[in-house]
Amino acid sequence: MIYRITVLAAAIALGSACSDQQSETQKREQADRYFRTTNTVIPASDKIIDFPPAPESASSQLASNPDRNAYFGDLHVHTTLSFDASSFGTTATPADAYRYAQGETIVHPGGFEVKLAQALDFYAVTDHAIMLGLINEAADTSTEFSRLALSQDYHNINDSLDSGLLELAKRNNIFNNFFTSVIAGLLDGTVEDKTINKVSQSAWIKTVAAANDAYKPGQFTTFAAYEYTSSDADRGNLHRNVIFRGTDRLPAVPFSRLNSINPEGLWDWMDGLRQQGIESLAIPHNSNGSNGAMFPLTDWAGNSIDLSYANQRMRNEPLVEITQIKGTSDTHPLLSKNDEWANFEILPMRIATTLPSDAPGSYVRDGWQRGLAMAEKQQANPYQFGVIGSSDTHTGAAPLEEDNYFGKIGLMDFTPESRGTVPASFLYGTMVSLGASDMIDHVDGKKYVDFQGYKYWGASGIAGVWAEQNTRESIYDALRRKETFATTGTRITLRFFAGYELGDAQLDSPELISRAYQTGISMGGQLPASGDRAPSFLTWAVADPNTARLQRVQIIKGWVENGEHQEQVYDVACSDGLAVDPQTHRCPDNGARVNLQDCSITAGVGANELKTLWQDPDFTPGQAAFYYVRVLENPVCRWSTWDAIRSGVAPRSDLPATIQERAWSSPIWYNAAAANGVMADTK
Repeated sequence: MIYRITVLAAAIALGSACSDQQSETQKREQADRYFRTTNTVIPASDKIIDFPPAPESASSQLASNPDRNAYFGDLHVHTTLSFDASSFGTTATPADAYRYAQGETIVHPGGFEVKLAQALDFYAVTDHAIMLGLINEAADTSTEFSRLALSQDYHNINDSLDSGLLELAKRNNIFNNFFTSVIAGLLDGTVEDKTINKVSQSAWIKTVAAANDAYKPGQFTTFAAYEYTSSDADRGNLHRNVIFRGTDRLPAVPFSRLNSINPEGLWDWMDGLRQQGIESLAIPHNSNGSNGAMFPLTDWAGNSIDLSYANQRMRNEPLVEITQIKGTSDTHPLLSKNDEWANFEILPMRIATTLPSDAPGSYVRDGWQRGLAMAEKQQANPYQFGVIGSSDTHTGAAPLEEDNYFGKIGLMDFTPESRGTVPASFLYGTMVSLGASDMIDHVDGKKYVDFQGYKYWGASGIAGVWAEQNTRESIYDALRRKETFATTGTRITLRFFAGYELGDAQLDSPELISRAYQTGISMGGQLPASGDRAPSFLTWAVADPNTARLQRVQIIKGWVENGEHQEQVYDVACSDGLAVDPQTHRCPDNGARVNLQDCSITAGVGANELKTLWQDPDFTPGQAAFYYVRVLENPVCRWSTWDAIRSGVAPRSDLPATIQERAWSSPIWYNAAAANGVMADTK
């Protein structure tokens, strides 16, 4: 992701301009325009290399649960090998990131130690493939790349870490100038394709080695992975994380934005690898900042989406990241006007800009509805994806807890002041006001800095999977079949099944789940129509014992009627013995409250688990639909409120004081396609 404080940085650097610098600036501006409008900057490498073997999973010897276990992880993690993370002070390596995920302490760029409250079950370092390892190579004065003229300003940039405002502006310039200088070098020949590929291959080998070293089958799973980082000409976000099933044979250099701006090029590359026995999947993220580009109505060339496109997309992208630090992409208040919980951790801008992001085509629920509409028009449905959550941390350490949020991008947002959650000091506020007055928020008679909307970010998220055992093979297969769920950082456990023989299931039976697998389908699957019969849905949510209790479980239905997107939110299980109102489909208020003086919550309110069978009261047999579960916890203080209270100031009145942590299941599609529409092959 690209972060810019360009106005402030330019103001600070204004007095140092000269004709040579202006010439360099013009070259970088030309390079930036070229980069944003040219499909291929350098050709993709077709080299495949063999890696040393990973630890044997010996899956047949590990305990395997046919009813599957819930495992929690993060599939979106950046370390010092990402050019932006390194620019902003991150020195944590992939090995450090894997230590953190297993519950060990690592050091944040701000100088303090960070540690998870509870270790994760799986983790994937996903450093940006574009410029992979390159800024580290420039910083290391012993390397050949560091001797290039463009590298001079980046020598030893992380040998000492300063968090002053001038240093932050300098680091932002480092990032912006390095990126465009490399592109300019590729254009004028001072940087060669082979140099980029050589450095990227070296960093990729280190990444895979770290994953293999940390892999402990049955205990902790890692994946070889990276981020493909692209955007369209309007700066609509098109980022994806690519996860490989194994590590024995892999591409020598990951496919990046330098190879294609068009995600369809990434899918072609993945298909080519699959033909060589190298299996992978891509997971789009931050659709919220795509300005409608993530779930388009046409392909890249502007043609109507057909079955070939839908099949290729679903073959390569069975999942979407629904929540992370840079906002939640479930839905938007403009799209879901009757959903009281739609306005949740909304990031209102395109990624790495302050430009607004249009909601249609940018949110997951709308994407699912668009897919149904396409199928109904006899096109095809390219949006039958499941969901996960992940963090997108750029420090190697995922900040998943509201009461322990330490920021996303190293030195840029590690203090409450720089995050904009406590008033700026007189000196800090004055400097920012003079350099870039539009980066100051005036709230409640106080000044707060606003660097790129950090105040909108959240302590999120986690990927949940249902797998037989904690191994690469088992977890990857769960991702592939979309038996996945997402949380905003807590360890809510969530089951979801549908079928025609579940209606008389005994909820307290020890055979409940095995029967659900035998007679129904789980989250991520398609349920074929069975005449006029209405299916039953089984939901089962268990609270994280270390956070707030559960308030309610909801099933959200989406469908298309007369060409219009329709949706309905049904509360299906309430805490504290409360009953759903059959008219409003809502649970009564359970009385859970938060004390904003100290963030304490109402004791003894809420449920440790909620389990129910439900049938759609508005079921229409011939109407295709999707159903997914959303689980809401009782409210707790948002991280920004924790920042304020710990600093001894009142929380900002323009930010939510509390949030309801939540979980989402992947959908179950009721497939009335025999009579209505065309569905893609999702296998």
